[in-house]
Amino acid sequence: MRAGANISILDFALLPFFLGIVYTIAYRIRNKKYSQKNPLRKYYIPALTIKIFGAIFIGLVYGYYYKSGDTFYYFNQAQVLNSSFNESPGKWINLLFHIPKSTDENYYNYISQIEWYKDLASYTVVSITAFLSIFTFNTYLPTAILFAFISFSGIWALFRTFTFLYPSLIRPIAIAILFIPSVFVWGSGIFKDTICLFALGWLTYGTFRFLVQKDYSFGNIIISALSFFLIAKVKLYILLGFAPALLMWIFFNYTQRIKNKSQKIFVKFIFIAIVIGGFLFFMQQFANDLGKYSLENVAKTSKNTGGYIYWISGDEGSVYDLGDFSPTISGMLSKFPLAVNVTLFRPYVWEAKKIIVLFSSLEAILFLFLTIKILFTIGLAKIWQSISSDPTIQFCLIFSLIFAFAVGISSYNFGALSRYKIPCLPFFALALILIYYKNFPIKKKLLGIFGI
Repeated sequence: MRAGANISILDFALLPFFLGIVYTIAYRIRNKKYSQKNPLRKYYIPALTIKIFGAIFIGLVYGYYYKSGDTFYYFNQAQVLNSSFNESPGKWINLLFHIPKSTDENYYNYISQIEWYKDLASYTVVSITAFLSIFTFNTYLPTAILFAFISFSGIWALFRTFTFLYPSLIRPIAIAILFIPSVFVWGSGIFKDTICLFALGWLTYGTFRFLVQKDYSFGNIIISALSFFLIAKVKLYILLGFAPALLMWIFFNYTQRIKNKSQKIFVKFIFIAIVIGGFLFFMQQFANDLGKYSLENVAKTSKNTGGYIYWISGDEGSVYDLGDFSPTISGMLSKFPLAVNVTLFRPYVWEAKKIIVLFSSLEAILFLFLTIKILFTIGLAKIWQSISSDPTIQFCLIFSLIFAFAVGISSYNFGALSRYKIPCLPFFALALILIYYKNFPIKKKLLGIFGI
């Protein structure tokens, strides 16, 4: 696939125009919602800018370095969908909402060219891309910045949620949520990950407002339901890790009101048992719908994926291996520490044999350094005390560790892993920050961790 077929002169000609539109809207939103005295105001435009940079940067990398990639597959199939508009707007709407069956002869000319029509997760991205690219005259880069702008609203909602809980930690929370390089690069362009970050942010925000702040407004319910639907459609496994952690977070916030320590521990134990039981029941009842994510298939899928990727990749610099394990749940769980380690702290610098992998390794080694530094600076006893006393830290760790395990055990390729892991990175970074600031004076800078 040639880059010229995806990124043209028209892209660069229209880019300033769409940037102008996006920034005009962004400045109006910022000025309306955040006054000069609002501490969140100064982060709005820089955070949006870094998202837009990420979308353009990764598009150019795929276009002129790799000269192909799934971001362009989504875009090109979206153009096939949009070509139906010339024949009939009704056909375009039907295809947009995946109404015709794949065997419908009236839509054969289009469906036969859309490779991912039967893959609902991928086709959701194709449909969203098609809708947005209608407004950008079917150009890739302007469509990518619209993806970034929409996704930014979700990541900003996540930022607002945690700054509401910790108003004195706005700057470090901004670093954790808004400015992690791999998150704004891989979570901004035309990817599944961009949609999932958008939905994760709004789902967290909406659920928190609904259950804790008693916001039962129609808008909040709609954005929460839409976010849940998008994650379930695009990457169901994110929801399987996120939903239990989110429920525990909300519930543990309520249990903070229980004065008696023994009662609090007992109630938490019962609730955790209910969540685990409910999760197992859900996995069994909806095994057919979950497919490869069902309890019966997830271990086999992970094992087979690892073997296949290792076989086709060999030793070309991106593959990793966690060692042999039996294709069972217990066999898979035996690799929990290694899988979490590979997601959060690898590739090591000496494992990076490609430029993209090298960038990922530099970020990973920073996470490793921060984690080790906190362990030795604070100590296990105080860290455990910090975790056990703060439901938000528990929520962040539960989700980030479960998710890190899930993608680490199933990716087996550092390039793919650098994308798949981004939903858990802000939550893990936030957990580290909250643990640190619970044990050090708030006036002490975050850079104090480095001894500066």
